[in-house]
Amino acid sequence: MAQKKVLSDQKLVFSSDELQKLGFSYYQISKMVEQGKLFRLNKSYYENAGFAGDMNDFYYVQAFSPQGVVCLLSAAVYYGLTTFRPDSIDVAVQPKAKISTQPESQRLSLHYFSSKRLSIGVVTIIESKNTFKIYDIEKTVVDIVSNRNKVGIEETKEILTNYLARQDRNINKLYRYAEKLSCLKILKTYLEVLV
Repeated sequence: MAQKKVLSDQKLVFSSDELQKLGFSYYQISKMVEQGKLFRLNKSYYENAGFAGDMNDFYYVQAFSPQGVVCLLSAAVYYGLTTFRPDSIDVAVQPKAKISTQPESQRLSLHYFSSKRLSIGVVTIIESKNTFKIYDIEKTVVDIVSNRNKVGIEETKEILTNYLARQDRNINKLYRYAEKLSCLKILKTYLEVLV
């Protein structure tokens, strides 16, 4: 008797490639969509209807922007640097990157970063069987300072104040990122006012 293939209830989003590696044919995938076990997000990604893990909207980012990195206010919220709650997920992408379909449940706000800015400070977070890319805390702070006019001066000040209050802050790393991304002068000005 053939062994029955089962989707993990701890993974929210599957790519069609992942489903095939698990042994599901295109026919079986279509059947699971018909039965309501999977919801089609777009041509290549599916949401697991039987997901029983802790929900995080960042898990959807890979489905709509596989190279996208959670950034700016969304990353600041993740690190507990701000009380502000954005109404969309901030995602850094390459210039000219496009998203064919926006998720129904969560809007993505695209920010076009240069290749250099896009590649610095990326970390992959793994929660149970789910992953997403986000900038580390120092890169997040530098990006906030660089985009202070877009983010808001009050939010920028709050984020910097909360970052400075952290025990695990790394000012040397913060300065290195700021220097690489040409915003060391403005960062130092902010820090002098706050310290």
